[in-house]
Amino acid sequence: MATKKLKPNTPGTRHRISPVFDDVTTNKPLKSLIAGKNRNTGGRNNNGRITSRHRGGGHKRRHRIIDFKRNKFDVPAKVQTIEYDPNRSARIALVAYADGERRYIIAPNGLKVGDTIIAGESVEPDLGNALPLMKMPPGTFIHNIELVPGQGGILCRSAGTVAQLLGKQEKYVSIKLPSGEVRLILGTCLATVGTTSNPDHMNTTKGKAGRSRWLGRRPQTRGVAMNPVDHPMGGGEGKSSGGHPRSPWGQSSKGKKTRNRNKLSSKYIIRRRNVKK
Repeated sequence: MATKKLKPNTPGTRHRISPVFDDVTTNKPLKSLIAGKNRNTGGRNNNGRITSRHRGGGHKRRHRIIDFKRNKFDVPAKVQTIEYDPNRSARIALVAYADGERRYIIAPNGLKVGDTIIAGESVEPDLGNALPLMKMPPGTFIHNIELVPGQGGILCRSAGTVAQLLGKQEKYVSIKLPSGEVRLILGTCLATVGTTSNPDHMNTTKGKAGRSRWLGRRPQTRGVAMNPVDHPMGGGEGKSSGGHPRSPWGQSSKGKKTRNRNKLSSKYIIRRRNVKK
């Protein structure tokens, strides 16, 4: 997948860097694997009050039912299509199993129509195959990683993300995550071999504010442009307002550690994620 720079015929296309959909093979999802999404809340709770700011609007979407668990063991599946999913940044692949069942999975980068994949306890660590972490050789690049056996993959699912298996110790394996964090994960958890598709997603540029509105994102107002009653960084004469960067509720927003020191999962973290200095 690549990107393309559009000819600046309009102000909205002047700075637009758009994705190329050469890897997508169809624009019609499988009807039996889609469902209607719940009505968007616009960031409001059951009382109608905004609890998540800057949300609302957006194009209507249909939910694709994705198989994150990959729990159909020892049954080979053939890739039928590579599709666009409006609910995620990575591509999805429609695979047909030998017994006739079809499912959507997160498409690894490099997976093509006609390829065969399989999940199981003792399958080869090839592209698109899913197997327990303990059965993979050190150095394997993986995505869609489980944290609890049978839960389904929850790590490394967005476009272009990948983790690396560093080593094994007793019943745990050490994984280096995209953030730079190294943590222990139970060796019986499943993961998929390869990098997630659409790696150039991070290189795209929207080009205009309307494109954010299509994605359901409303405008944001800078804190320094508000009054003191509305934001800790508001007020002041001219451009003298500001101060230390804070959230509207006074919490420091540049480097303040918010993780609970007593969180149970801290004992599984070998090295913290990379911190910008």
